Amino acid sequence: MSRRLLRSIASLRGLDEVLRRCLRFRVRASACAVAVLAVAALTLASCQDDPSAGSVARQGGGQRHGPSAAARAATVATASGPLPGTTASYLGVFENGVPSSVAPVRTFAAAVGRWPNIVLYYSGWNDAFQSRFAAAVRAHGGTVLVDLAPTGVSLWSIAYGQQDAFLNSYAHEVRSYGHPVIISFAGEMNGNWYPYGWTHASPALWVRAWRHIVTLFRRDGATNVTWMWTVNRMTNGEGPIADWWPGASYVNWTGIDGYVYYGSDTFAGIFGSTISAIRRLTHKPIFIAETAVGQVAGQAAKIPLLFAGVKNYRLLGLLWFDVAQEGSIFKQDWRLEGHQAAVAAFRRAVSHYLR
Repeated sequence: MSRRLLRSIASLRGLDEVLRRCLRFRVRASACAVAVLAVAALTLASCQDDPSAGSVARQGGGQRHGPSAAARAATVATASGPLPGTTASYLGVFENGVPSSVAPVRTFAAAVGRWPNIVLYYSGWNDAFQSRFAAAVRAHGGTVLVDLAPTGVSLWSIAYGQQDAFLNSYAHEVRSYGHPVIISFAGEMNGNWYPYGWTHASPALWVRAWRHIVTLFRRDGATNVTWMWTVNRMTNGEGPIADWWPGASYVNWTGIDGYVYYGSDTFAGIFGSTISAIRRLTHKPIFIAETAVGQVAGQAAKIPLLFAGVKNYRLLGLLWFDVAQEGSIFKQDWRLEGHQAAVAAFRRAVSHYLR
């Protein structure tokens, strides 16, 4: 499987951004086999993942071929429409070890005193939708957020239908799951650290690929998806986010990735200009899609800053990147567990600022 992440030959900060993200992609959604789908006159059998399978049967250029259009049409989802856009109502997390296990999320929930209602996992191209993990998250009242990366394929091949076999199969799996799912495709494209991003690929082609995916899912009846358009917080040396805007009819939520690196950082300084730029484009709700405060920044003291910003800017909530890293200011120890003062600050902030 090709990696989503390629090293950038840009600024030192851009390189550090790349290195910080490398940890993510050690956690791969394993490919799972699609079990038997039987369609009878008034009977539907749900599609399930086989966790013991190491790969999915593939045909033609490595593409997995999903069920026929008739079979897809016969499978009825039990949920439809995007998730509610309620201010300050979402707490998310990413943990090493997902989607193989929900146990790391359980540990986080015990530490902070609340189960997150959004759990992120990263998915490469041609990986199956992790329905069993999604069901485990849902059992605790949560929704999975899938960061779907075009690893090993071009935006052109997506935009012009060459990846439709995989996309139809994936849409069917999501529809068969039948409960809300959040999908973010090819995020942080305004930065230059991904091969589909700024200076590497045309924003117009990225937009065409995004629209094609959303249109295909809707055509296949996967209306239980909340589509989240995710950018990196705007800094010098990145592309203008308006160039990648696919239009309000193709987006349900917007997301911003950004971290607290320094003790002098403020919420407005990190996110303010990006929030303003998004609100000039759309009235769609905004979610802080990936964030954390590092130890160097003074983690315990800065945690309230994030939650207060969510409330003051009328955002949906935030997702905490709960991973310990090291090596530079951009790869700090973001993890809460093991830092008693930070855990206490987080628990207080969750209770005070979130619904």
